[in-house]
Amino acid sequence: MSTYAYVALDTRGARSKGELDAENADDVNDLLRQRGLIPLSVDLKRAAWNLEIKLMERVKARDMVIFSRQFATMISSGMTVLRSLAVLEQQTEKDKFREVLVQVRTDVEGGASLSEAMEQHPKVFSRLYVAMVHAGEIGGVLESALTRAADQLEKDDQLRRAVKSALVYPAVVIGFALIVVLALVAFLVPVFAGVLEDFDAELPLLTKITVGMSDFVTGYWWLMILAVVAIVVSARRYIRTEQGRRNKDRLLLKLPVRIGEVVQKVAIARWSRTLGTLTAAGVPLLQALDITGRTSGNALVEDAMASVSDSVRRGGTIQSPLREEEIFPPMVAHMVGVGEETGALDQMLSKIADFYEDEVAAAVKALTSILEPVLIVVVGAMVGFIVISMYLPLFSVYDAIR
Repeated sequence: MSTYAYVALDTRGARSKGELDAENADDVNDLLRQRGLIPLSVDLKRAAWNLEIKLMERVKARDMVIFSRQFATMISSGMTVLRSLAVLEQQTEKDKFREVLVQVRTDVEGGASLSEAMEQHPKVFSRLYVAMVHAGEIGGVLESALTRAADQLEKDDQLRRAVKSALVYPAVVIGFALIVVLALVAFLVPVFAGVLEDFDAELPLLTKITVGMSDFVTGYWWLMILAVVAIVVSARRYIRTEQGRRNKDRLLLKLPVRIGEVVQKVAIARWSRTLGTLTAAGVPLLQALDITGRTSGNALVEDAMASVSDSVRRGGTIQSPLREEEIFPPMVAHMVGVGEETGALDQMLSKIADFYEDEVAAAVKALTSILEPVLIVVVGAMVGFIVISMYLPLFSVYDAIR
């Protein structure tokens, strides 16, 4: 016997939840019908530790891409939405995603539209995804909307991976350099300091600084950890505020060594791809602008979309407010203007996205090639400072011995 958790409807249409012990889910369905209830979902109750693991699972972009393409294929072959969802439930490997699909199917069976059912799970189905599905339902082209959503997710994932791959090398080098420096300061410098004290020689300024750092690291290491934690927590809280988020995004655009350039191109590529996909899917322009701003991940783009929405509501164009925003180069505003004039805004936005995605790839490669010598110089300077500061007193000791 196993314990099953169920959700059912009574004769008045009210939902009820509970648990029943039975051999399998079919027996639970039979028991519920005997009680005059209509079963909506029946799930095997899992152990607490298994539930915790399941809740920690994350539905990745790759999972959503596969789901969307399979869903679109089944819809285009003539299968109903409910039957397609049932099939996708069975072949989904992740428990969390399977539970979400079960709830989506249950809501659709209860009379909700597919987009309304997906909207109840914002951690799995984003606003962008729900809006595209809703447009596909209204226009009767759900399979096309799902395919576009899969393409959008795939492009976003590729862009994210390109940026992350560029950050791996400098992160590893800087992390290793910090470990080496801390090891030298904590273990090597005290040995040298003890030897130098025996000679009673006047230490150079560099050596005094290094010895002071060593004393602080070895004696107040706990304070360093507390300081790092406090700085990280405070920075994260500040960034979550509206002003903090805007200041952070402005600062990222001004970072040297072409980092700001990469940040700008990533933001433009994501903006143009999202807005182009939404307009091509048939989402109303004002709604598309609102969703694009909210899902851009950049406060400056969000502010720009607010200005564009005001312009469109007054009967203006998208091009005009874009010219006044610092994050958008003049070329983008001109190409958007051409798209508006020719009635091919979605195609023009797609071309902008393709161009800037290629630019991001080239900028990431250039950034990596620039960072390599810079990191080598920085790491060499850090280690060299400690080594030189330890060897300088040896000359004084040598003079004293002579």
